[in-house]
Amino acid sequence: MAENLQAEDNKLVVLARSTRARTGAAQGAALRDQDGRTYAGATVDLPSLQVSALDVCIAMAVASGSTGVEAAVVLGDGAVAEADLAALRDFAGTGVPVHTGAPNGTVSGTLTT
Repeated sequence: MAENLQAEDNKLVVLARSTRARTGAAQGAALRDQDGRTYAGATVDLPSLQVSALDVCIAMAVASGSTGVEAAVVLGDGAVAEADLAALRDFAGTGVPVHTGAPNGTVSGTLTT
């Protein structure tokens, strides 16, 4: 985990890492909404359905009645797709930090919506 992340963001790293590891998915993600609720998800890659880990988290937050996001984490193989950032921006607006990193939880950078 990154030493420079806030404690609440480190919790997101733990959630994203464990969700990805449990499912064996390409990516794991977690986000924290403006009420402090957290959502974790993994990439869905079925023949008839493909959803990114971040989009899974966004969908769960929207379905739960959340109105915004404080921060998100995406860990795993590959970069965060621009379409995923756009979906988060549509839901939560601009300026939301998205910490990115390796499957083991090492955070290597931060994007913003």
